[in-house]
Parts: sequence; C-alpha cells; structure tokens
Amino acid sequence: MLKIGCHLSIAGGYLAAAETAVGIGANTFQYFSRNPRGGAARAVDTGDIAQFLAYAGEHGLLPVLAHAPYTLNAASQSEPTRNFAYECMAGDLKTLRLMQGGAQYNFHPGSHTGLTAEQGIAYLTELLNRVLTAGSDTGVLLEAMSGKGSELGAEFSALRAIFDGVTSHENLGVCIDTCHIFAAGYDIVNGLDGVLERFDASVGLSRLKAVHLNDSMTPFGSKKDRHAKIGEGLIGADALVRLVNHPKLKHLPFYLETPNDLAGYRAEIAFFRANYSV
Repeated sequence: MLKIGCHLSIAGGYLAAAETAVGIGANTFQYFSRNPRGGAARAVDTGDIAQFLAYAGEHGLLPVLAHAPYTLNAASQSEPTRNFAYECMAGDLKTLRLMQGGAQYNFHPGSHTGLTAEQGIAYLTELLNRVLTAGSDTGVLLEAMSGKGSELGAEFSALRAIFDGVTSHENLGVCIDTCHIFAAGYDIVNGLDGVLERFDASVGLSRLKAVHLNDSMTPFGSKKDRHAKIGEGLIGADALVRLVNHPKLKHLPFYLETPNDLAGYRAEIAFFRANYSV
C-alpha cells in the first residue's frame, strides 16, 4: 500500500490534523514541531496526543513526520545558535516520546558558514551524540539538501560522515527530498538506479526512512531549493511516478511539500495512488 501524505498545520491540534489528512485521502502527514521561522513550541496537550494516537492507529496514519524548524543550525560556528539547536531538538524529542513510536523527526543538517564542512559536521555530530540515546523509539532523520551556500548534507558522502561521527546511531536515518537531490546533482530523472546505488554505497539504503516528494522549479545541478507542484517542474510527473514505484523505495512513506492548498494536495495524492503499482 502506498504511504503518502503532505505537510499539514497542527495549529488546531494533532487530532484535527489527522482528520484533515484522512479527509484528503492521505494515510500519513508531516507537520512542524514548532514555529519554523522562530522556535516557539505549542503547549503539550497529552489529551490531544492520546486522541490523535487512537484515531491515527484506527486510520493507519502512523508514523507521522515531525519537521524541525528551519532556524535549527547545529553546524554553526556560533555557540548560542548551537545551544538553541540543542534546546529545540532535545525539547522536540522529549515531546515525541509521548507519541510512543508514532512519529519520526526530520531536520536540516545545517550550514557551516565561516567554517570548513568538517568543522560543521563535528559540531553537528557533537549535538547528536548529546541528544540521541539508546532505547529511544523516535527515528531522527537527516534531510538530504540541495547544496546552496555552505549547506551540509547535499552529498551522500557528507551524510555518511555524519553517521560515522555519531556513537549511538541506531535511531539515525535519512529523508531524501526529490527536489533537493535533483538540484544537488543526483539525476533521479534519467539515472534513478545509479543514484540509489550511490546512496547505498555511501550511506546504506537501510538508513533511508522517508521521502519528501517534490518537483523542482530549478534545473538539474542548480544547487537551489525551489519546490514545484508535481508535473509543473523540471523533474516531471513521470520521473516521480517511477521513483514512487521503485522496488527499493515503494515501501517508504512519501510526504508532499509542494506549494499547494488542501485541494491541490488531494489531487496530487490521488494522482500517485492512481499510478501506484501494488
């Protein structure tokens, strides 16, 4: 069965978001763990979480994906910025433990502005070694990035270097973003098998836990992060259908982050369901 959803707001609570997901034909969804441009987190409502888990279990929505704020940068040369990243991640993972394994946590590896990539990775892995603990049931996912500026995580080898620096990495995985890796120079349109072979050799396909499903407004290798609606970008609907149906990927959860309203997400979800090979 195709596991597909989109990014939804939890402003009305987790249960309301789950009901919205079911209403548009999704069987999972992604949400921001806190304000994406700031860092403030909504108050924890254990009653809402309990109702959500019951409803989500009944409707096969789990696991959902919590997305960390864009302001989280654990690779920064600024100590206050790194401390903020630690506080955000530690707080989010504490909340997600209430999900009882019903959620994964996705974050951008960060930017090493003013440092070397190796120094940025060292700061990032230091944070991960502080927050990742054995026995946790929350998967923490590094998002593969487009490579703009001094962004970490655009090369599969950089993702591998992060894994190599983390002691307790049994809960650490990767979420690839189709727009990002296309822009980073991985040809998922004409050479998807080769891209997956390269990922497997560098990171290991067993580490791949989720996919952000987006078209790209900018060309292959552009190093720019500009999401497009499915079929309206330079990756194209046909290539994304092939990706969703690839035998090494089709078991994964897919999360649309296209510039859409709910009606647009409903249409894209229906499109992929209609073109999914069981």
